[in-house]
Amino acid sequence: MSSFFIKKKVISAAPNKGDLKRKSNADDGKGRSKKFNKRMDEEISSDSENESADPRRKQQENEDDEIEETPQEKKLRLAKLYLEQLRDEEDKRAEQESFEEDLIAGRLQEDVLEQKGKLQRLIAKELIAPDPAEVRLLRGHKLSVTCLVITPDEKYIFSASKDCSIIKWEVEGGKKVHKIAGGRKGTEARHVGHTAHILCMAISSDGKYLASGDMNKLILIWDPVTCKHLYKLKGHRDAVSGLAFRRGTHTLYSASHDRSIKVWSVDENAYVETLFGHQDMITGLDCLSRERCVTAGGRDRTVRVWKIAEESQLVFHGHEGSIDCIQLINEEHMVTGGDDGSISVWTVNKKKPVSTVKQAHGSHGITGLEQPCWVSSVAALHNSDIVASGASGSHNSAVQLWKCGQGFRGLEPLFSVPMTGFVNSLKFSNSGKFLVAGVGQEHRLGRWSRIKEARNGLYIIPLKRQAQEQEVVQ
Repeated sequence: MSSFFIKKKVISAAPNKGDLKRKSNADDGKGRSKKFNKRMDEEISSDSENESADPRRKQQENEDDEIEETPQEKKLRLAKLYLEQLRDEEDKRAEQESFEEDLIAGRLQEDVLEQKGKLQRLIAKELIAPDPAEVRLLRGHKLSVTCLVITPDEKYIFSASKDCSIIKWEVEGGKKVHKIAGGRKGTEARHVGHTAHILCMAISSDGKYLASGDMNKLILIWDPVTCKHLYKLKGHRDAVSGLAFRRGTHTLYSASHDRSIKVWSVDENAYVETLFGHQDMITGLDCLSRERCVTAGGRDRTVRVWKIAEESQLVFHGHEGSIDCIQLINEEHMVTGGDDGSISVWTVNKKKPVSTVKQAHGSHGITGLEQPCWVSSVAALHNSDIVASGASGSHNSAVQLWKCGQGFRGLEPLFSVPMTGFVNSLKFSNSGKFLVAGVGQEHRLGRWSRIKEARNGLYIIPLKRQAQEQEVVQ
């Protein structure tokens, strides 16, 4: 009985081919049963649903795959990622260090060239004469402007005058920021400031100290930011005619009509030493970063280079009259001007000028008795091929810009900015974007003549370059 039932079950579960064939023929005319068609529709519908599945479902599947990551695999993956980040940071650090090293090397090379006097920016060929309407006049002093300085950031100008006052000006707007009023003679004990004609000023390269010297033999130290008085330096026996800070330090050099140069430590409010050598009153002084300064000796017709550390001096001759102004172009070259009307360029390696322009500003007077126009001030854009000179008098008063030739041999005129009065002081901004002239009715050292139509004030002369002009045109 058991075998019979098993056999019956097998037969019913597995029909033969003939039965399938007969059943297929008995189906509808389409060749498929309705039940089979329905199953196929369900399968197709299921596939389309999978293809258009929600992206969140895929994201969930990815998260499930991530969850399936073992702790050891995760640690290995994070370790590799961390190592890649370290490599990227190391590469960036190496690039930065290489850039900084190249930058430092370039600066060191510039410093070496500057110390040797071989660093020269050739920008004279790019300069163009300014429009007279662009020259600004700042007025505020009652008497002749005698000297001026520009702050290292080029935002402010300090000017001083025979009226014993100091004015702080804003360069951009031309506004008067602060005025240190001058006092009357005999009020020295109670007045904070100068009570005699101010002849010279200097500002430290970091803008921390401002120094001013007057005809009362005094040097006053100020805070340029607040214009508050800090120190009073005494020691000279005659008028203080020249001041200069050594670049990068607070060492101050002063020159006087007593024919001496003094060295001061402004930080310590202390006197250091005195240097002697000139045979007449000293009319000008300048210095850069070396431990040395240069001076003009007035009627002794000498230019001297003072080597402070070596306690020695170099003496140079060349002008036919009084040498009234001096300015360093770089550590090896300087420019001077005098009442003989000439401008000379010097190198510390030669006792005579390497270049001289006689009657640089022309001459004046009746025919046959002409006199050269007095060169009362000079200026130089440091480490460049540009110098400027200012003439004084009722005729041919102007600021003249010059181009230094190769090796500083020769001076070629670039352009002239006419103005009326005595050009007592000239200063270039550090960037060379503008030149400032201090002008007065009288010469800063005396009252030999007076030009009534002159205006006491500062002239700000913009120095445009051809490249800048082309950019404006475009």
